[in-house]
Amino acid sequence: MSDITQLSEHDRTFLDSYLPQDACNAHTNETSSSGLQQCHRVRASATEKHDLPFVTLTYASSLDSMIALAPGARTTLSGPETKSMTHYLRLRHDAILIGAGTAAIDDPGLNCRYPKVSLHDQPRPVIVDPNRRWKGESKKAFRLAAESQGKAPWIVTRASVASSLDPLLQIGGDYLILEDDHPSSSDTAISWVSILRALKHRGIDSVMIEGGATVINTLLSLPDLVDSLIITIAPTFLGQGGVAVSPTPKTKNGQRINSAWLDKASWRQFGNDVVLCGRLRR
Repeated sequence: MSDITQLSEHDRTFLDSYLPQDACNAHTNETSSSGLQQCHRVRASATEKHDLPFVTLTYASSLDSMIALAPGARTTLSGPETKSMTHYLRLRHDAILIGAGTAAIDDPGLNCRYPKVSLHDQPRPVIVDPNRRWKGESKKAFRLAAESQGKAPWIVTRASVASSLDPLLQIGGDYLILEDDHPSSSDTAISWVSILRALKHRGIDSVMIEGGATVINTLLSLPDLVDSLIITIAPTFLGQGGVAVSPTPKTKNGQRINSAWLDKASWRQFGNDVVLCGRLRR
């Protein structure tokens, strides 16, 4: 039996105002067994970013703003209720995006296990991997795609693609080869505008970005690209030496100022966790 359960109507209502809006099929008013109105997978951004998808940045954090006990340490923070919430969020987006480091360390399935979800409704996994260091054949996301329990990943890279015999291509995955705007070995070596524009061009109207720390901290400093921020806060302190969410410092007139602000913030308890939703101030 799956550990992912359907959210209550109140929980869904709380989240929905921070999510991309469904373009519902006008020919049916039926409700699916997952508790959602039957809708086309067309997403509409609430912003004026016509050439970019709707972006939801989401992650789980401790009370001391840590997302892992140590660099490279796989750390579980979400309780069962917020784990179910995560899969509801995945259902509401066209794609899930993570960096190559998180893909290698956590080996996530990058699929949606919300009740009664079909393969058609699965989000597209996207891994930002400029240097092609993610070895997909041995990973969970690759296996789930091969078993039709999720869609095959797309890899955003600046490296050349191998032959048509590449295992990823054979299961329906693909490579998005983009220009190297900032040559380095980091997951942010390709500009985020380029990444998001390429996804929009490929029919992705909404993307849920889940980490890791480098990705999160970079996007917190790019509020024009992020439409919603959804943070799960677990009632625990991970302690010193952990991996922190802490965006790049900002200055104004030579003085330090806050790196990011949240507007339209709302809180709700999910089990023992608290979920904070808001929009980055632009």
